[in-house]
Amino acid sequence: MKTKDIKILLVDDEPDILEIVSYNLAAEGYEVFTAKNGVEGVAKAKKKTPHLIILDVMMPEMDGIEACEIIRNTPGLENTIITFLTARGEDYSQVAGFDAGADDYITKPIKPKVLVSKVKALLRRLKEEKAETEDIVKVGNIIINREEYKIINNGEEIILPRKEFELLSLLTSKPSKVFKREVILDKVWGNEVVVGGRTIDVHIRKLRGKIGDEHFKTVKGVGYKFVL
Repeated sequence: MKTKDIKILLVDDEPDILEIVSYNLAAEGYEVFTAKNGVEGVAKAKKKTPHLIILDVMMPEMDGIEACEIIRNTPGLENTIITFLTARGEDYSQVAGFDAGADDYITKPIKPKVLVSKVKALLRRLKEEKAETEDIVKVGNIIINREEYKIINNGEEIILPRKEFELLSLLTSKPSKVFKREVILDKVWGNEVVVGGRTIDVHIRKLRGKIGDEHFKTVKGVGYKFVL
């Protein structure tokens, strides 16, 4: 998908944020729409069907959490990427955002170039979704062969134990998306013998040692994500 075909909706009640962020994203070639509150944001999302929504948390009329929940339950918007743009750094607001269906969050203030880079990372998911069902998938410098349970990292072949492979395969299926711990347990361990959250931590630690610590980010109180 070409950059000019990607639609981004920015929802924030601060005029300066709307102006600066939309200007920088439009300069990259994206088609950008704006809304100044949650109610307007939901209406624009339903009308424009954006690929990515950047959503402020604290807004009048309808906050970002409620708007996110409505958008996530709207037919045709289930797979839209949603990230929160918020000045609030409290863990509970981040957790509430993920519970509402958000994929990530961006803390402001943020430099325009950094935000653009963050947006590009989130939009890589659009390219990766088609590859999700393929037997051989390339994510950055990592090649994942699902049929042979084999990994090639920077040209070096790595054989991972089954659960480590399945965990890596899940996280890389949507780079930059935060996978909640309960989702990881369900997808990787399913109905097998009940395991605790520490099991995930141990497997992530092993993957960091084999694939690279920089690729795995912990989101406190929520889960993990893979970064390129």
